[in-house]
Amino acid sequence: MIGVIADDVTGGTDVAVAFRRTGMATVILFGQPDETTVLPYHDAVVIALKTRTLPAEDAVAESLRAASWLQEHGASQLYFKYCSTFDSKPEGNIGQVADALADLQGAALTVVAPSSPEHRRTQYMGNLFVADQPLAESPMSHHPLTPMRDSNVVRLLSAQTERRIELVSLATVDAGARAVRERLDDLAASGIRYAVVDAISTTDLQTIGDACRDDVLVTGAAGLAGGLGHALTGTTKTPQSHGADPIGACRSVALAGSCSARTREQVAYMRDREPSFFLDAVRTPDAGELAASALAWFTSLPADACPLIYSTQEPDQLRRTQAILGTERSAQILEGATGLIACGLVDRGVRRLVTAGGETSGAVVAALDIHGGTIGTEIAPGVPWIYTIGPAPVALLLKSGNFGSPELLVQAVRSGAHAEETSLAGH
Repeated sequence: MIGVIADDVTGGTDVAVAFRRTGMATVILFGQPDETTVLPYHDAVVIALKTRTLPAEDAVAESLRAASWLQEHGASQLYFKYCSTFDSKPEGNIGQVADALADLQGAALTVVAPSSPEHRRTQYMGNLFVADQPLAESPMSHHPLTPMRDSNVVRLLSAQTERRIELVSLATVDAGARAVRERLDDLAASGIRYAVVDAISTTDLQTIGDACRDDVLVTGAAGLAGGLGHALTGTTKTPQSHGADPIGACRSVALAGSCSARTREQVAYMRDREPSFFLDAVRTPDAGELAASALAWFTSLPADACPLIYSTQEPDQLRRTQAILGTERSAQILEGATGLIACGLVDRGVRRLVTAGGETSGAVVAALDIHGGTIGTEIAPGVPWIYTIGPAPVALLLKSGNFGSPELLVQAVRSGAHAEETSLAGH
């Protein structure tokens, strides 16, 4: 069994899909499980936390708690999943969490591979690229919570750990899994603790996955998870299992909070086509009042509307909001309001929610007290429907801020309103 610790909710869904595609029965759990958590049949269990922007000490504690639970439930190998843009604040916490997990697992050396070519994130000579732009020159350099001002993964990781790091270049990866394994063993013997490995293609990640298939700890984005799953199962083909959608056609709503460039495009596209409501925290700096206004607006809409409720802002507008309210307070207001809105929508009969952004998705999952679900079909790479477990299931589409085409939010909400049949993991 592979036990996965993801540092946010959308990252958890992304990595769960990567393992599922390779034929592995995959379960996703939101937040910390406990002794009452019941697992269906599984090859991989993903625990999606909300630790990406926590102080390092808190992120370490949460990650170790999840890791211990996974060990107790049969995980012989742990996978630490972070974003393919290596999102973190300069002071951490990716390095600190990796250190703690390596100590827990007794790992002599740990692979670090954030590349995810499917999402146009690649690494060459240790430098991350977003499409054709170096990370530090991409829109990620303006991220409101984790602005990435350096493209080099070795330097980024070096600022978060005192342990020795070395690059494994693409030339070694091109030489095959045996060459990568020999290079990893040589580095471990010389006291290197982290190997940052280049990858620019899915084939590269399959090579790396094959090389580290027996490692007790592996770290990376969803791309390497797919490579590791391929090494373990010998396939990249998604299992074809069909069954009735447990939710069926019903009213769907989009909730967008990410301020990433792609989500801004998606929000602009949807605003032009569907009714929308902007969560203005400056005008209404109270989560309860803001949520009440949005829900009153929703109630006034026709029953066949496919609405958008959003707090997504352009960079200049976001800076103004943060200057007036403070970065932490504005985030607290908007996340709190989004959680209340999600609960209010479900109370009003909405059974499909499409969320954009890791913090937004985390707020919705927490507010609805959702503990886990089964992975359904993807509407875009790494963006699957998730069907929650319980007497009143809800369909969630938890989208990372940078994922999907400009049309994704509209397509997801409209398709959810007319859903008939879909594939379900484990059915």
